[in-house]
Amino acid sequence: MRDHDDDDSEADDDDGGTVRLDKWLWAARFYKTRTIAKTEIEAGHVRYGGERTKPSKVVIVGATLTIRQGHDQLEIEVLGLSDRRGPAPQARLLYRETDVSRKRRESAAEDRRAANNLVSDERPTKQQRRLIHRFKRSLS
Repeated sequence: MRDHDDDDSEADDDDGGTVRLDKWLWAARFYKTRTIAKTEIEAGHVRYGGERTKPSKVVIVGATLTIRQGHDQLEIEVLGLSDRRGPAPQARLLYRETDVSRKRRESAAEDRRAANNLVSDERPTKQQRRLIHRFKRSLS
């Protein structure tokens, strides 16, 4: 029979212990589940210090992570460690997004909004269709 005192249960890692990358991403609320975090790391959407990594990589304070989520690519610096998923305000204290990353992300979002304004929700009229066909024929 196993003694409970010898159990290797994980403790709260806020006191400077070690935390796996997949667990840290989950605790920092970048991904809803650890399984999704693991899948994204293995797919190469998360880079640790600019390099592809494994979900079991130990995160250290001061490390730089690049995380691709949809259209956005975040570059963050790790400020704290935790293996517990807490409220969002507490999770935001675990990292800081770099200024360059924030500006690049906001610029890309603005470009996407501008591109969406160029696309019409309506079908072209018969006259507009004729102009489009005439234009396409002139190109060939």
